[in-house]
Amino acid sequence: MSSLKYFTNGLLKENPTFVLVLGTCPTLAVTTAAFNGIGMGAATTFVLVFSNMFIAMLKSYIPDKVRIAAFIVVIATFVTIVDLVMKAFVPDIYKTLGIFIPLIVVNCIILGRAEAFAQKNEVKASILDGLGMGLGFTLAITVMGSIREVLGNGSIFNIPLVAENAKTMLLFILPPGAFITYGYLIAIFNRVKAKYNV
Repeated sequence: MSSLKYFTNGLLKENPTFVLVLGTCPTLAVTTAAFNGIGMGAATTFVLVFSNMFIAMLKSYIPDKVRIAAFIVVIATFVTIVDLVMKAFVPDIYKTLGIFIPLIVVNCIILGRAEAFAQKNEVKASILDGLGMGLGFTLAITVMGSIREVLGNGSIFNIPLVAENAKTMLLFILPPGAFITYGYLIAIFNRVKAKYNV
């Protein structure tokens, strides 16, 4: 498998949000705005890339009996770095994302890639896999956040698209709107994949 294949798998064929349906908790909870999608996606991508890299480097030193515990320690280290950096440099996004930043530790996308990919592959492939999965997740939740923000607030990236007194569909920034948007996006994504045999 070429190096590029490791990267593109996460974008299309094995997109963690629309195909594997992993990490649905932050997907549904934080996508009320496009900026939230970018913030959560960037944090998750950072953790994916570096945890994959370190697990691939340390795999031969980690005893099988404590494998999962060791993976969680590695992941938690990078989540702590992300948490502190976001708190210091982007406090507004940090406050908006709240508890979902520390919860990256138990995000099944990250633990799943550590278990299914990083512990079985070389460092370069693991980095590319983490980057592809992270970007796939980021694009998915940013698209979802954009749709919900446009329909629910009448804005995108906090830029108003309609007049202040124009009616918007409040439902889309509430929890039911997250489920509706997510369901339609999964259906559209799978239809496009099937049509173009991706």
